[in-house]
Amino acid sequence: MSAIITDQLRILNAKNFVAAATSSTNAYYSFVGLPNATNYSSTWDNDPPAPKDSFEQENDYWDTMIAVKKIGGTDVRQVIKKINWKSGTTYDMYRHDISRTNTSKPSGATSLYSANYYVVNEDFQVYICLDNGTDPENTTGKPSLDQPTFTDLEPRTAGDSGDGYIWKYLYTIKPSDIVKFDSTNFMPVPRDWDSNTTDAPVRNNANTSGQLKVVTVTNRGAGIGTANRTYTGVPIKGDGSGAEATIVINNDSKLESVTVSKGGSNYTYGTVDLVAGNVPTGTTLPIFNVIIPPQGGHGADIYRELGAYNVLVYSRIENDTENPDFITGNQIARVGLIENPEAFNSSTTLTSDKASASYALKLVGTGYSTTTFTPDAEIIQTVGLGSTAAGRVISYDQNTGVLKYWQDKSIVGFNSDGSLKTNPKYGFNLNRFTSDPDYGNSGTVNIIGGSATLGIDTNFTGVSTSINNRTYYLGNSFTNGVANPEVKKYSGNIIYVDNRPSITRSTNQKEDIKVILQF
Repeated sequence: MSAIITDQLRILNAKNFVAAATSSTNAYYSFVGLPNATNYSSTWDNDPPAPKDSFEQENDYWDTMIAVKKIGGTDVRQVIKKINWKSGTTYDMYRHDISRTNTSKPSGATSLYSANYYVVNEDFQVYICLDNGTDPENTTGKPSLDQPTFTDLEPRTAGDSGDGYIWKYLYTIKPSDIVKFDSTNFMPVPRDWDSNTTDAPVRNNANTSGQLKVVTVTNRGAGIGTANRTYTGVPIKGDGSGAEATIVINNDSKLESVTVSKGGSNYTYGTVDLVAGNVPTGTTLPIFNVIIPPQGGHGADIYRELGAYNVLVYSRIENDTENPDFITGNQIARVGLIENPEAFNSSTTLTSDKASASYALKLVGTGYSTTTFTPDAEIIQTVGLGSTAAGRVISYDQNTGVLKYWQDKSIVGFNSDGSLKTNPKYGFNLNRFTSDPDYGNSGTVNIIGGSATLGIDTNFTGVSTSINNRTYYLGNSFTNGVANPEVKKYSGNIIYVDNRPSITRSTNQKEDIKVILQF
C-alpha cells in the first residue's frame, strides 16, 4: 500500500502552531541553560552533541536551565526558504505539475516547494517567477538579468534586457519583520494574509480562481499559420472558460511566442486551440504547456503558494537590572522552547515575561563582598548526619551576596547518563540547600566553596535589597535567605532543544534567539 502525507498538512501544522503559540490561552517560553557544557563533554564547544529526545533527558534540560523568556504574540511567524535575486542566475518558474517524474528546470526539484521559483530583491520585496524564459532552445530557462522592483498588481517583465522573465509581485517584508524573522536561510511571509489590510491589494487582485497568466512552448511546430503574422483571440480550451492567447508566427512559419491576452477563469487544465483560433496548423503542431495557477489565483493564499511549512520563533534576551534572571559572567550552551510551563509551587501556567529557573542563596559572613566563586565550581552544605547538599555555581554577586546555583544527578551518585557512580561523593539523594536551623552544624548553615565559608542570611526575605541607598533587584523571591526557581521544574512540554558552542554572557550583551521549526 502506497501513501503520502502532503505538503499541505505541513503548512496546516505550521499555521496551527502559530495560532496556538499566539493564543492567550497558551504560554510559550524560550530558555537558556547548561552553564557547564565542557563538564559534560570536553569537546562540546568544537562539536556539540545532538540533543536527545527522552523523558530522562528532558529532566536534564530542566536541571541545567537558567532562565526563561516569554514568547510574545508577534514573535512567531511562518517562514519560507530565502532566495535572493542575483543577476545571472537562472531561476525555476512556478509550475503546477512539478513532480518526481516531471522535475523543475533548472534545479531538478521534484516538488514545487523545493524549487527556486521566487525571489526577494535588495529592498526586501518578494516576487514569484511565472516565466523564466524557457523555450524549445532554452529548455531550462535563461539567466535573469533584470531585478524586479515594481509593485504593479499584474505580472510583467522587470526590465528591457529581453531575458524572458515574467514576475508577479507578492509582498514587501516590513522592517520590524526583518529584525525578528529574517535570517541567512529563511525569510518571513506576512501575518494574517487573508485579512491584513497591507496586502489587501495583492490578495484582492487574485479574486478569480483558475485565471491563466502564462503559456510556454516546448515545440515550435512547422508550417504554422502565415509567416510573420500575429493571431489574436486564439481560445484556450479546457475545463475553464474565457481565456485567449496571442500567437506570433516567425518568418520560418514556426511559432515564435504565445502570450495570454485574457486569463479566463476556473481552469485546472488547458491547451491553445489553433484550429478554433483560425491558425493554419501546417505540418507539425506546436506543443504548449498551459500553466495553471494555485487555488484562488496568484496571491490568494501566500502560505500555500510559497510553501510556508516552517515557523520561526523569535526571542531577545537582554540584561535587566530590575529582573536579573539572565545571569552574566558565565556561559550558556543550550537554548530551547517550552510550552505552557507552570509557576513554581502551582498548577497555574506561568505568565511572567521573564522567570528564573535556577535556585539561589543570599549569603552573609566575613568577606562576602570580596569572595569569589569560580563559575561551575561545586558548593556544598551539610544538611544532616551523612547528608550533603551539592550544587554548581551559576553566578555570584558580591554586591548583594546572591549565589545562583543548579543541581542535577551528575553531582550526586549518578553519572550524567543516568548510570550509578562507583563511589558516590555525596550519596544518592539530591538534597536541597536549606536555612532551617534544625539542620547543619549546631544550627549553623555553611556554604563551602570559593575563597571563604559563608552562611545563609536567614533574616532576609524579599525580592530586593538596599545597599548604600541603592536598590538591587535579585531576580528570585527569597524566604529566610533561600530562593526557589520562579518556574516549576519538569512542568509543561519542552518542544525544542538546541545544543550550541558555549558563549559567555556579559553585562552589555543581548542575544537574539531565532528558532526554526520545520513541519
